[in-house]
Parts: sequence; C-alpha cells; structure tokens
Amino acid sequence: MNFSLTRSDLLNQTGTVTPINGHYAIEALNLHVYYGSFLAVRDVSLKIEPRQITAMIGPSGCGKSTVLRAFNRMNDLVPSARVDGKVLFHGQNIYESQVDPVEVRKRIGMVFQKPNPFPKSIYENIAWGARINGFRGDMDELVERSLHDAALWDEVKDKLNQSGLSLSGGQQQRLCIARTIAIQPDIILMDEPCSALDPIATLKIEELMRELAENYTIIIVTHNMQQAARVSDYTAFFTMHEDRAGFLMEYGLTSEIFTNPTQKVTEDYITGRFG
Repeated sequence: MNFSLTRSDLLNQTGTVTPINGHYAIEALNLHVYYGSFLAVRDVSLKIEPRQITAMIGPSGCGKSTVLRAFNRMNDLVPSARVDGKVLFHGQNIYESQVDPVEVRKRIGMVFQKPNPFPKSIYENIAWGARINGFRGDMDELVERSLHDAALWDEVKDKLNQSGLSLSGGQQQRLCIARTIAIQPDIILMDEPCSALDPIATLKIEELMRELAENYTIIIVTHNMQQAARVSDYTAFFTMHEDRAGFLMEYGLTSEIFTNPTQKVTEDYITGRFG
C-alpha cells in the first residue's frame, strides 16, 4: 500500500501494525547534519532491517543521537539544524518539503533518555497522546492493550487515575513506551532509554524491547556495550572523523560486530581501549 505522509488519517485503529513496504524499515542515504556551520554528521548511509533491534554505539559526540533524531525529524526543533541527503520511509524522503513532520513522528515514535510522562493520570498519559493523534476507537481497550504491551498493566491496573509521575523511574519509562506504542508507529526510536534506570529496571526494559521487536522496528542509542550485545540484532558503530564530524565506521550483525569486526577502531572501542 502506497501512501503520502502528508495525510492526516494514517493512524491504524485496528490494533495491528501497518506492514513495512519494501525490504528496509528506513534508509539513510548520504545523510549530512549541520548545526549552523558545524558539520555534526558526515555522509551516513544506513539501511535498517524491519522488526529487528538495531543498536547505535560509539563514543560521545560521534553523532549517533543526531542520526537517531534525523530518522523522525526531531532535529527540526533545533533552529540551527540543517539536513542534507535523504531519509527514506516507505520509499518517500521524509525531508521533502511537502512532508508533514508531525505525521512522520506518528509513524516513527521516540522514547527519550529521561522518562517524561505527562503530568496527568496514568490513563490520560495513554489516552491524551492517542487522542491528539486522531484515535477514535475504544479508548479503554487501547489503554489496557498499550499498558499490557509495555509490560506495565499488572502493576498499574488498580491505580489508573493516579499521576504518571507517582511511578518509579523504570515504570515511568515503560509508561512512555506505552504512550508511544498507543499510536501504533512502525518504528520506535530509543535514545539511551536505560541510562537513568537501576539494573533491575534496565533488565525489564531490555526484555520489553525483545518482545516489542516482534511487531516493531526498534533503533536504540546506547553507551552500554553489554546492553547492545544483549538486545540488538544489528549494530552500527559511529566514531569521529578528523574534522570532528561523526560518521558510520561499521555496520552489521551484532554477533559479527562484537566477535569479528572488520575495523580495528571498532574492536578497540568494543574492548574498552577508548571511548
């Protein structure tokens, strides 16, 4: 099914995920990202496999979070940011002038480093987000299903009217994941989603990611090499060019990247020699 991302009726109200058209979930082609005159990311080409977990790793400042945000035009919110190249989603370049970035973010959701629930009830965190994105179905069913899918329902089903801010950090992050999946995106971007969590909460998020990958494409930025090795199917290693711009050094199956990388600098980073 072909569609234009400028349409306002893309939300799937059946509870199923829209199939990916074509082989790749999303593709970056010769992507450059600038902040003012500073080149932050240089010439990244990356094809993300559907319904797999791809980890982006690399030292601080190498552009991995910038690339992640380029996948749903979050960099547009930075006044000085500018993007050259293409990001193809369902065969359409999301940076074409007629594409509505709000519609892009409905289909490509994001979970941030620090949990950011709305200052509303647990129920309204899901319902309000879905409502403003056009959902017109059974809201009670959507809230329950989203919380189930985020492995949170059993913990909150008797306190849906309590504030989302009353939850623990790990629960808040799963609430944010539930809020994201309530609008049925194709892709979920996660920017260091466990960095503010304790080990037990981190394990729950990692287990949840593996479950969600059955239905969603997940792209995660992480500094935690063990986490990348545990949860991801593919790994993209970014580092810095001599001009300080980030670039993609190596990309492949996680099992290959972590056991038999083709680049010495990749091996040095994974083994802790730098970074």
